[in-house]
Order: sequence, then C-alpha cells, then structure tokens
Amino acid sequence: MGRIFVLELEGRSYRCKFCKTHLALFSDCVSRAFHCRRGKAYLFNNAVNITMGALEERMMLSGVHTVADIFCCFCGQIVGWKYETAHDMAQKYKEGKFVLERGRIIEEVDFSTEFDIDSEDA
Repeated sequence: MGRIFVLELEGRSYRCKFCKTHLALFSDCVSRAFHCRRGKAYLFNNAVNITMGALEERMMLSGVHTVADIFCCFCGQIVGWKYETAHDMAQKYKEGKFVLERGRIIEEVDFSTEFDIDSEDA
C-alpha cells in the first residue's frame, strides 16, 4: 500500500467522525436540507481526502441519479456520495457535487482568529 497524503483545510471545516480527517470547508456547503437513509446530510461543492467507489444508478427521493459512494481516504469509512449525473433537468445542479452524511462528520470551528473576550467598559 502506498503512502496516504492528507490535505489540511484552514478555517471552519467538517471532518470524518471516525478519524478526524478534514473533508470539506464550511464555505463550500451549498445546502443543509438533504436527507439520506441514515438521517440528515449536507451538499458541498467540493470535498477532499476522499476516495470514490463504483458508479451506480440509484433511485433517490428526487429521482434516478448516477452516484458513487465516497469514503474517507484515511480510515476507509463511508462518509457520503458524489452526484455524477442527474437524469432530471431540474436536478442538474447536483452534478459534480458531494453529499456528506451528518452522522458521519463532525464540525470543526476555527479558533485561529484572535479576539478579546475580556473587554471592560470604561
């Protein structure tokens, strides 16, 4: 097996729940209104540190789509899927986007910005 290279994201991000590997930036989130078999899910423009499974036709609530499951590249856990093709014209906006299942990710808040919380009134 080869060496695994993992990208570290700066700023507010989402990580794999199982191994804490960065997966997506908060700013790349397109929608938080998605659902999957296991509960809530988020739609992203981009995702990193993932591997893709085989393409398959899948019947979803919004119709038939060609999708591929996506896995964390570090621990191998399934974290969501990628939309390759939407067969309905109204669903074309999903093509090329990633869905991360809420129950398989954690949100990381960026504390690198400095601010003073102990300011006193003069």
